Amino acid sequence: MAQEEPKKVVEPEPETEQPPPPPPAPVPAAEPEQDVAPPPPKDVAATEEVKVEEAKALVVVEKPPEAPVEKSNDGSVGRDAALARVETEKKLSLIRAWEESEKAKADNKAQKKLSTIGSWENSQKASIEADLKKIEENLEKKKAEYAEKMKNKIALVHKAAEEKRAAVEAKKGEELLKAEEMAAKYRATGQVPKKSIGCF
Repeated sequence: MAQEEPKKVVEPEPETEQPPPPPPAPVPAAEPEQDVAPPPPKDVAATEEVKVEEAKALVVVEKPPEAPVEKSNDGSVGRDAALARVETEKKLSLIRAWEESEKAKADNKAQKKLSTIGSWENSQKASIEADLKKIEENLEKKKAEYAEKMKNKIALVHKAAEEKRAAVEAKKGEELLKAEEMAAKYRATGQVPKKSIGCF
């Protein structure tokens, strides 16, 4: 045999160790709202109006329990989702506060109107009762005046009746006296009266 070549042992190339993939960026469990800058308000007057309305409304708004923040492998996507969720919750909270404020304003407005109506009703009733009392007093006064007039009329009628009775009695007395005189004259003369009172 010819020279034997030394056998080369071919060792497999050692695999170059690749560095392990970096761990995913941890998503903070609850990011404070200070780190998240809300978008600038489009209308400053509207924002101030909302704040004023929120200050006026004395309504306790319960914050819904926060859902646990899901950790995602992709840090930026998870952060965007968390920011979107926080923004949505903020909007819903503002809407809820606005709704409660509007309801409170409507309730207060209705109570004020009802109170005004009650006051108006009471004043109208008092005015009508005062008018009624005045009318009753006037009627009582007129009734007394009419009663006095009627009494006077009754007294005049009674007086006239008494005078007429007296006249009738006087005439009756005269006629009786005349009848007695005529009867005495007829007796003295013996004549019979021409007019007979009744037939026998």
